[in-house]
Amino acid sequence: MKNAKNPPFFYGYTIIVAGFFIQAVVWGTSNSFGVFFDPLIKEFGWSRATISGAASLGFLVHGISSIALGNLNDRFGPRLIMSACGLFLCLGFLLMGILNSVWQLYFFYGLIVSIGLGGIDVIPLSTVSRWFHRKRGMMSGIVKVGTGVGMFIMPFFINWLFNNYGWRNSFIVLAFIIIVVVLSLAQFLVRDPILKGQLVDNGISHTSGKQNAYEEGLTFKEAIHTRQLWTVCTVYFIILFCVYTIIMHIVQHAIDLGIQSSVAAGVLSTIGGVSITGRFLMGGASDKIGEKSALLICLLCLFLALCWLQVIHTLWMFYLFAVIYGFAHGGFFSLVSPLIAKFFGTKSHGLLFGIVIFSSTIGGAIGPFVAGYIFDVTDSYKIIFFILIVLCTIAVALTVSLKPLSKVQGNLIER
Repeated sequence: MKNAKNPPFFYGYTIIVAGFFIQAVVWGTSNSFGVFFDPLIKEFGWSRATISGAASLGFLVHGISSIALGNLNDRFGPRLIMSACGLFLCLGFLLMGILNSVWQLYFFYGLIVSIGLGGIDVIPLSTVSRWFHRKRGMMSGIVKVGTGVGMFIMPFFINWLFNNYGWRNSFIVLAFIIIVVVLSLAQFLVRDPILKGQLVDNGISHTSGKQNAYEEGLTFKEAIHTRQLWTVCTVYFIILFCVYTIIMHIVQHAIDLGIQSSVAAGVLSTIGGVSITGRFLMGGASDKIGEKSALLICLLCLFLALCWLQVIHTLWMFYLFAVIYGFAHGGFFSLVSPLIAKFFGTKSHGLLFGIVIFSSTIGGAIGPFVAGYIFDVTDSYKIIFFILIVLCTIAVALTVSLKPLSKVQGNLIER
């Protein structure tokens, strides 16, 4: 076994860079799914509920695969598992280029692509939690800034691809971009500092040489009997219900109000751009004020944005919404991994993270489909936007009630 030491260069920063770019390309593409609506509606005449249903199935598959992939990441490390995710993503997007029927949309995107998506959060963020302790929130936030950068760039890029090369060729181009980025960067991911002969935070001492000896926390069986785990799952169920309803429908809502599709895509890009600030600031803030307080700030921003969404009808109002909502959006995704590590430790972090992701993706699956169905019935988003406000209020109350465990395997959790 290599002796842990304090080298001039800490390899944990390589993990951050690799995770950043994987997030930027993959989530930037996936979170731009709302841009796909218009060409698919024009080509096939499918309803919004039909297209949203594929995304909803994808969220469920994403959640289920997150549990499995998180567990595999705990056992075998991120390099192999992330490479497999890249292959699934590439295959799914290649097949989208020959899309001709609804069942293919559900199979290619809702199943194959979404299996690959299951590892894009849980693998790099769980790895970051093992490499960093003191600045875990900030480092998780930096990785998630990649998602914001991708959300800012990819809607414009995808819209440009669609307009110049057609949507079928665009999916093929996206497939090759994803496979090159994910496969190459996956090779830089390493599960534990000890495998590089280094220490957590590049300086915390450990008393044992065993790979997992320094990892504190509850086992999976212990964690599932805590109220805290299920409270976090419920809060993130609500968050993803709200978040993915907005991400999937905000562009089309703007188009419905008379805004051109290319300009409407800019609203989604603005959300992504502003989310960069939320990801970085709230990730860092969680190290100072605690994950719970940071999460409450994000939820209150979401509540304010949803109230504003009830009355917006012009472009500037959409952009103001994008600024307020984008900040909250970014914070939510930076906080979940540090929150889990804080409450439950890192011993089973990948598996527990996968469970929270699965719970949240149920909300992400239901929200866009329900929104599409309600719109098809009422020809309006008013009702669904009101439902989001109610759910956000419940999430605030649940977060306020969240109390830290007094101990995790004999180690005090400090707040």
